[in-house]
Amino acid sequence: MDIGGSGIKAAPVDLAGGTFAAERVRIPTPQAADPASIAPVVATAVASFPDVGGPVGITFPAVVQHGITRTAANVDASWIGTDAEQVFTDALGRKVLVVNDADAAGLAEARYGAARGVKGVVLVTTLGTGIGSALIVDGTLVPNTELGHLEIDGHDAEKKAADSARERHDLTWEQWAKRLQRYYKHVEDLLWPDLIVVGGGVSKKHEKFLPLLDLRTPIVPASLRNDAGIIGAAVLAAESR
Repeated sequence: MDIGGSGIKAAPVDLAGGTFAAERVRIPTPQAADPASIAPVVATAVASFPDVGGPVGITFPAVVQHGITRTAANVDASWIGTDAEQVFTDALGRKVLVVNDADAAGLAEARYGAARGVKGVVLVTTLGTGIGSALIVDGTLVPNTELGHLEIDGHDAEKKAADSARERHDLTWEQWAKRLQRYYKHVEDLLWPDLIVVGGGVSKKHEKFLPLLDLRTPIVPASLRNDAGIIGAAVLAAESR
C-alpha cells in the first residue's frame, strides 16, 4: 500500500516476480489526512482484496523509525510522533509494516528493477516535489537517509534540484541538468556509490536530462515507475515476519 498526499493506492504483490497480482485500487486521500481519517480508508483499500492474507506493507511520506512517523509531508502534522504501525494494525487486525515511501521504492528497484543484481552501494533518488532517497548496501536498506535535504551552496538541495524547482522556475532541461549535476556530484563524493538510479515521474523523460550529466558513477532511470513503492513495501512486510 502507498499512502500519498492525494491518493491511497493498494495492490497484492507477487513477490516471486515483483509484480502486482491484481489490478491496483486507488482511493483519494481524505482532506484532513490525519490518522483518524486515513486509517479507515486504508482498511477499505485492503478489503478490496478479501482473498489475500498475510502482512501489509505501507509506504508513508515521512521518516519512519520503528513504526513511528517522525515527520509528515503532504499529510496532517498530527502524524508526527504517532505510532503509525499501531494505528494501522488496529484498523486492519493484521500485521503491518510502515516504511518511508522513497525507501520502499528504492528497495524494489534493487530487488526487481534497475539495480537488480548490483553489488555494493546503490543510491536511488526520486525527483518530484522534493528529492526522495534510498540507500541500499549489498541489498540491505539503510533507512531514512533524507539526502534530498543536504545543504548545497547554502540551500536545501531539493529546493533547487527537485522536479518541482524545474517547473517553478520554468527551467530548460539544460538549465535543470546543471542543478542536478551539482547535486549528484556532491552526493557521489560523499557516498561513492556503485550505481545511481533516478525515479519519480520525470524519469519517464530521462533521455532529456540524464545524458547531460557528467558523473563517474553510472546513472540510470528507474524501471518500476509508480509500482515501486507498493512492491518494496510488500517485500519489507513479508521479510519482517
